Order: sequence, then structure tokens, then C-alpha cells
Amino acid sequence: MKDIENIELTYLSLSDYQELKDAMIESYTNMPNSYWKEHHIETLIRKFRDGQVVIKVNDQIAGCALSIIVDYDSFDDNHTYVDITGNYTFDTHTMTGDILYGIDVFIKPEFRGLRLGRRLYDYRKELCERLNLKGVAFGGRIPNYHKYSDTLSPKEYIAKVRRREIHDPVLNFQISNDFHPAKILDNYLTGDKASKDYAVLLEWDNIYYEKKRKLASATKKVVRLGLIQWQMRPYKTFEELMQQAEYFIDAVSGYRSDFALFPEFFNAPLMAENNHLSESEAIRELAKHTDEIVQKFSELAISYNINIITGSMPVVRENRLYNTGYLCKRDGKIESYEKLHITPDEKMVWGLEGGNKLQVFDTDCGKIGVLICYDVEFPELSRLLAEDGMDILFVPFLTDTQNGYSRVRNCAQSRAIENECYVAIAGSVGNLPKVHNMDIQFAQSMVFTPCDFSFPANGIKAEATPNTEMILIADVDIDLLRELNQFGSVRNLKDQRKDIYELKKLTKNN
Repeated sequence: MKDIENIELTYLSLSDYQELKDAMIESYTNMPNSYWKEHHIETLIRKFRDGQVVIKVNDQIAGCALSIIVDYDSFDDNHTYVDITGNYTFDTHTMTGDILYGIDVFIKPEFRGLRLGRRLYDYRKELCERLNLKGVAFGGRIPNYHKYSDTLSPKEYIAKVRRREIHDPVLNFQISNDFHPAKILDNYLTGDKASKDYAVLLEWDNIYYEKKRKLASATKKVVRLGLIQWQMRPYKTFEELMQQAEYFIDAVSGYRSDFALFPEFFNAPLMAENNHLSESEAIRELAKHTDEIVQKFSELAISYNINIITGSMPVVRENRLYNTGYLCKRDGKIESYEKLHITPDEKMVWGLEGGNKLQVFDTDCGKIGVLICYDVEFPELSRLLAEDGMDILFVPFLTDTQNGYSRVRNCAQSRAIENECYVAIAGSVGNLPKVHNMDIQFAQSMVFTPCDFSFPANGIKAEATPNTEMILIADVDIDLLRELNQFGSVRNLKDQRKDIYELKKLTKNN
């Protein structure tokens, strides 16, 4: 995991064939000669390029998904693999069809456990929605059935798998990815001894399907945010803290969130073991965990297919202490941001210094910015980010009293209006009686919007329950920001009087 530098989902090219063949041979060890010939791949790419994708890790093929579009009503309910592929000619593919039919998907053994398969299935679902098809279907193998075929019928076997009484790696995976078993197919794939030649017809229904074909936008316009309102509580070990963090990542990822936002200094409970030291010494000891936490978050971002904004953590650089956070992208890349404005208490008690880095980050969901807590109270910062194209501003914060929270909350909402962007804030709740200078926390995590007709009248998209550990899920539509910028009742960005004032960022090296 530590060697992963890049994960990319891209179209399959004929130049990939030899590597693809080797990957298939390595993946299908129990089915000899089960790889596609080069002329098969050439035909698939020529007929339907969008349906043939590979996922690459460090530019190496880690998995593949092959699909065609079929007129499903033209096939018998008990169709076979040979039927659906037109005896491997793929003449059954038609762009006027109504079902995206999966004909192959695999992940190489060395890359399993990273949830790369889910990315391939998510791509198929998104392609299905974009092409306005009724759904996705395929014949799923049941490779553990041979162990139970003497005592269980295929129907009984599937029922036990669904009840988790039997583990079937393929069928369990399909069900967990929202595919439902529709029927049992007999003699589906000749030679599949592990499945006794049976397969399960698995289907996923496109709830956005419209009878009148209307192609959806190819670009992602709705972004799902997952905010984590973190409970400060004692943790005995580093592993226990990260287990709780993974629990929340798993939860927001389960709702197919694109981002997970953690609060500022969420890892403060680990200072309890150094409570005998002064506050400034204790936080420097906490900084020793930062690299390990960032590496773990990066692994989780890849594994759960989600971009993680880590809140913030102390970092010691050239013996100077900074408040730094990280954007761990689901493609394996890691970028950092810094708290620029340090509160009087942070300076006096911990000896923190302000950083110098202010930038917009490019993500697979557009351009985002991150400001840590106090920074959101300085409107110049978010305006600079907005002028660089920011659509979503994330604000991890840590406040002890309702007064402090109100400053962050009210300023954050103002930033959404001023800069025609979405603003998501996430903080911690609870208390840490055994950590000096971290006694109590107050928070209510929220997602703010501009105030215009396409948005909530009060500018609040979603809000958590105050002072309660929970997650908050909210969808934000980027296209609405574009419309606001051009046609809004007021247009804050376009109406700036740059003839009488200007704002610019000064370059300063660390």
C-alpha cells in the first residue's frame, strides 16, 4: 500500500492487450485458457469503447471491466453466456439497446482488498445513467457452490449466501454493490466447474431511467459530502483512534460520499499519555504521530474510494510547530494545507506558528479549498481561493465554547454568500478531562450555500445535531453555482469594484 502513487480508471487500449492477457491468466487460475483473444478485445473496443475500462495502479493494470449494450427483450430468460455475446462475436451489442450487460470483470490477486472492484462497478452504474439505460445486468459466478452442491440446490445456496450463512466471494461482493439476484441461469458458462455451470442473473436498476432518451452530462455535477462530527474521548492506543476514524470513513463511504471531512486536531486524545508534560511539550509529542496518521488516511482513501480531508494535526518543521492538514485523494495523491492565522491561545499555550501555504486543490469533483478554523474569519483568504476557481470550501474547526463556535459558523456562512460557493464545516464535541487545554468542545457541523432561489432560503443545506457524535451527508450541485454566477439575483463575484480596490496574494517562502 505504501508504494501506491497513482490509481487511474481509463479506457482499455489495444496496446494494453499483452498486459491484459497476463492479468487475466493470473486472475483466473481455476479456469485455464479463460483469457480473451486479441481479436475479441479489438472488436469490443471498436464497437463500444466506453464499455471497456481498466483500472491501473502505478501505470500497471490491476483490474478490468468489459461491457456491451443489449436489447434485453430479445433474449430468453434462460440465456447463456454464448447467447449474450453472440458466440463471442459481440454482434449482440447495439447502441439502441436498453441494458448494459457486463461480460467480464476482474481484479488481479495482488490488488484485491483495495475496493478497486467497486470502482469498476460504480463506473458501470454511472455509464448506465449517462446513456439512459434501464439498468446493468450480468451472470455472476458462484465459485463456492461446488462445496455444497451435494446437499443444496442453487436456490438454497443463494438464500444461505444472502443470509451470510455461507460465504461466496463473488456473490457476496455483487450483493454488497447493490446488485440483486433475479434468477438462476443453468448451463450459463460451460466449463465453470466451481459453479457447476450455474450462474446468478444479477441486476441493478437505474432509477433515473427515462423512456425518452436523454443523455446525462458526462461530467459529475452533484458532489456528496460526508462530514464527521467527532466525539473527543479517551483512546488507549493509536490503533484504537484510527479504528474509530476508519469506522466513520466506512460509514460515509457506504453512502457513496465523494469527500470525508474530519475536524481540526481530531487526534488530540493521544496527548493524554503526555499530560504530565507542559502543553507545548505534549503537543510536540503528538506531532510524532502525524506521518503515520497521514499514511493510514491515504490507505483508507484508496481502499474506500473517497477523498479524505484529515482536519489538522501538529507538524514540527525545522523545530517550529505548525497546524497542518492533508488532502488524501482516492487516486493515492497527498497534498497539504496550513493554518495561516493562529489564535492568541494557540500561540501562548502551544507555541504554534502560522503557515504560508494558500492554494486551491484540483480533485475529481472540481476545485476545492480548505481553511482551518480561525482562518475562515478572514474573508480575504476565501476570496483569493474563489478567484482561483474554488467551488467548495472545507473548514475543519475546534472550538471549546459556543461563543467560539458562533464566530466560525457565522463567518463560514458569510463566505458561502460572498464567494458563491458551498462551505462545509466540521468540528469535535465532548471533553477530554485528561488533556490540558482541551477540556471541552462545542460544535454543530453544517453545510452552507449561497442565498438565492436555487438554494435553501436560509443558506443552510444540512446541519448536524449540536454536541452529538454523528455524520452529516449532503449533496451539492456545482451547476447551480454556475447559474448563480451568471443569472443570480446578486452576483458577488462579478460585481466587485476592481476599479477602486483589488486583492492579491503575496508570495512568501516557508
